[in-house]
Amino acid sequence: MGNKNKTISFRVSEDKFETLREIAEERDISLSAVFRDYVDTLVSHDGQVKVAPEHEFEDDATETSTESFPPKVEVPKSFVREHERLELEAEHLREQLEEHKRYVTKLRQQLDEMDQDEVIHLEDLDQGEEEDASYRIGSFDDLE
Repeated sequence: MGNKNKTISFRVSEDKFETLREIAEERDISLSAVFRDYVDTLVSHDGQVKVAPEHEFEDDATETSTESFPPKVEVPKSFVREHERLELEAEHLREQLEEHKRYVTKLRQQLDEMDQDEVIHLEDLDQGEEEDASYRIGSFDDLE
């Protein structure tokens, strides 16, 4: 089986929470993504992550490279188109699955209705006849 994702939860003050939300908005990512990025960085550097004031980070960034943080990666348009095509195909398959489920449910209901209509109980048939009725083959003259 594949890796299962685990949930981590903890409490922070309201001010810190708002600051984290602003950071996420600046980066145009979700608040969860901020924490996932931090955890990924922490794990990839074996827990050796240094927190530095922003002005120190900016000085280091200008010395090493002119790239912005977070780094941006260019993806070929063909990859994006293929991804969009696969998303549309997945949506179409989900719709077909739902339609198939509705069809199977309808058929099961029809089968249940047919089974209820077709059942004949033997007791019901016997109630219409007299129980004392006897059958004779031949006539009384043959017995004498």
